[in-house]
Amino acid sequence: MRKFIFSAFCLVAALFGAQPLDACSNVLVTKGASKDGSVMVTYSADSHQLYGELYYKPAMVFARGTMLDIYEWDSGRYLGQIPQVERTYQTVGNMNEHQLMITETTWGGREELVDPNGIVDYGSLIYITLQRAKTAREAIQVMTELVAEYGYASSGESFSIADKDEVWILEMIGKGSKIVKGKNVNKGAVWVAARIPDGYISAHANHARIHKFPLKDKENWLYSKDVISFAREMGYFDGKDEDFSFTEAYAPADFSALRGCEARVWSAFNILGKGMIGDKKAEEYLDYAMGYNVKNKMPLYIKPAEKVSMKEVADVMRDHYENTPMDMTQDIGAGGHKNPYRWRPMNFTYEGETYVNERAIATQQTGFWILCQARPWLPDEIGGVLWFGVDDAATSCLTPIYTSITEVPECVRVGNGNMLEYSETAAFWLFNRVTHFAYLMYDRVAPVVQAAATAHELGCEAELPKIDEQALYIQQHGGDVRAFLTQYSTDRANDMMNTWRELDRYLLVKYIDGNVKKQGEDGAFLGNGHTHRIPAFPDQPGYSEKWKEAVAKDAAETLKVPDIKY
Repeated sequence: MRKFIFSAFCLVAALFGAQPLDACSNVLVTKGASKDGSVMVTYSADSHQLYGELYYKPAMVFARGTMLDIYEWDSGRYLGQIPQVERTYQTVGNMNEHQLMITETTWGGREELVDPNGIVDYGSLIYITLQRAKTAREAIQVMTELVAEYGYASSGESFSIADKDEVWILEMIGKGSKIVKGKNVNKGAVWVAARIPDGYISAHANHARIHKFPLKDKENWLYSKDVISFAREMGYFDGKDEDFSFTEAYAPADFSALRGCEARVWSAFNILGKGMIGDKKAEEYLDYAMGYNVKNKMPLYIKPAEKVSMKEVADVMRDHYENTPMDMTQDIGAGGHKNPYRWRPMNFTYEGETYVNERAIATQQTGFWILCQARPWLPDEIGGVLWFGVDDAATSCLTPIYTSITEVPECVRVGNGNMLEYSETAAFWLFNRVTHFAYLMYDRVAPVVQAAATAHELGCEAELPKIDEQALYIQQHGGDVRAFLTQYSTDRANDMMNTWRELDRYLLVKYIDGNVKKQGEDGAFLGNGHTHRIPAFPDQPGYSEKWKEAVAKDAAETLKVPDIKY
């Protein structure tokens, strides 16, 4: 394997060129690719400044002439106003009452294409559209019309857009600012949208993924009328229309786009394809994922090796490249406890060479993560489920929230704490407490945390058909189905919180000071044989062999026990 070192000059150009420091990951599953016939889209909202809370907007009616204030989602900066529609749909996180779901990953693209005077940013675009559209196709229309009318305030973006029947990827970038007679004649965006064929899955992770596309298949491919002509005007493309690649024109790949972004797509495909990506072995694309061969492009979508469940898709979001050449638990950077995390920044320099820390799907800076699930065989009030979690996906838990709820569980309510204000009742802070403890001794603690997450998720997944059946009965007999599903969602979220509170206490008692207390078959901690106030002498597993080797080499003269006879 090629040694991964390159110059500091290349790092600046490649690693930080146009790629965001906060990065997200999406996996998209069509109904024909899922075991139960549901449509699923995952999303990790990864940011060092984003708090984990569940956004909720009830359906509303507005007077004609009402204006909507737009604030940039990332920063809270005021952008301007647009007219409000007369009626809006209820939204719960990144889903609405019609089982429409929209998520995203940012890829930046060409810096000159950002419109400094645009009013609608990518985050506002998602949540406004969820309030106005019922289907994926309608959402694409709403999104593209909004940016055309009011200007696009963000950089390049990939949007996952799905409903009960169809799954789409929409990729969009602004057109910059060209002022003529006081007006921006370039206002709006260029874009292309691809429908993922039923039975297939896709993924994107902070790099544009749509290359060449058919120009006459309007059923499965949509695009702005100037997506090619604008690229010609800007000097990004000069070939035949049929050879046009959206990605190569508007987001040309560099090392960072491959190693930091496309590698995550490769890993998701590798997991769900069980070692295959399309008709090739996953390892045949490894040089692309690792940033060595930009021409060896992966397909936009693949068939999974077998149909996938909610839990299997959720677990993809917990990946750290385990059992691949990029496995983050195997080098000495993982420390003595195989910790698959590298604190930021994303690179370091040593003796004139610059090295990069891997960026896996699971990451420490996640604000919240979700799995949106649309179930077309059920009425919308019952069919839409948002599986919601906060903090690092690898050491946190998803809990089901029906999208017809009338209020949000307190533990994930907006305003219950923030990034600068600790709250005892907020899931975000509780999960961070447990996760930070896991980071100290990952090989020991993380499996315990992950077992708790699995128990909750599998329990809820198994329970949902019964809840659906009860909800249908209530609905058919004129009962308040929304109240029933609100109570269920709240109860499960509270169960999760109680489990994690117990887990927080248990982990501290079990693993304090690097020891591992002994337990009996019933799980109770063992005493020393005389009193239960004093524990049996704890196990002391020590450190990994990799760590021992590195420390021995680094400090042999001072740490090695001499062969001396006294």
